[in-house]
Amino acid sequence: MVKRGRSFWGALGFGAAVGALFVLERMRPLRSRKEPGAARVGRNLTIALLAGATTAASEIPLVSPVQRLAERRRLGLLRRLPMPGALRVVLGFLMLDYTLYVWHRMNHRVPFLWRFHAVHHLDLDLDSTTGLRFHFGELALAAGFRALQILLLGIDADTLRLWQQLLIVSVVFHHSNLELPADAERRLVMAIATPRMHGIHHSTRPEELDSNFSSLLSWWDRLHGTIRLNVPQAAITTGLREFQSPEDVTLERSLALPFADDRRLAHSLLHTKHGFGAGRRDFQH
Repeated sequence: MVKRGRSFWGALGFGAAVGALFVLERMRPLRSRKEPGAARVGRNLTIALLAGATTAASEIPLVSPVQRLAERRRLGLLRRLPMPGALRVVLGFLMLDYTLYVWHRMNHRVPFLWRFHAVHHLDLDLDSTTGLRFHFGELALAAGFRALQILLLGIDADTLRLWQQLLIVSVVFHHSNLELPADAERRLVMAIATPRMHGIHHSTRPEELDSNFSSLLSWWDRLHGTIRLNVPQAAITTGLREFQSPEDVTLERSLALPFADDRRLAHSLLHTKHGFGAGRRDFQH
């Protein structure tokens, strides 16, 4: 009963945070919108509902049993190393976040994974609803990767839950179109992904699309030299270069894209394979 109560209040808090961001980003927009109106928001939320249902459905047959198995048999790296419990939590949190950075880069490199992840990048605008817009196929594949993280890393259930809760808040936040004071964002981006930082990742330019893969902590892009902050937001064209028409990003076409024989999808993958270049590491207005 206590756990169910925490889930309720957690969901309520998350909903309130998303609602506040949705309002604030329209009061203080960072980028001008190309496709204003309710149709785009409804499309993104429909895709998000399908993704959420897929995530929930994967917990029972896959993620939860793997978690119980790993705990019962003490599987995974962190369970094999002697260390204080607090250190195990910190290392588990960091390893979850780092391996998600690796997974995100894989989604931009492996053709099969890109077919699903490209749906997220189809959005012609970028706001908090984009942070919920992931194809249900991508979320099904991500559940398999999550099970692998648990088995190999030895992540306990509480650490996983904490990281997932912070991650989803971060994803909605850094996809938002909220203009923060530049000085405040310069400080924030030293630790976490921010709207200006992630806005660059949704650019149609290959060298910008191929940067800023971090989903929570921004450290991994700094570590691998994939951080790029020197692009003015007004200079960014959001989406994929090959799919810039509103007719290309309808709900039906977005959901069908991973299964479609569309040469533009393969061509868009080529744009993600140009070398990394960090550029100057400071925000441009």
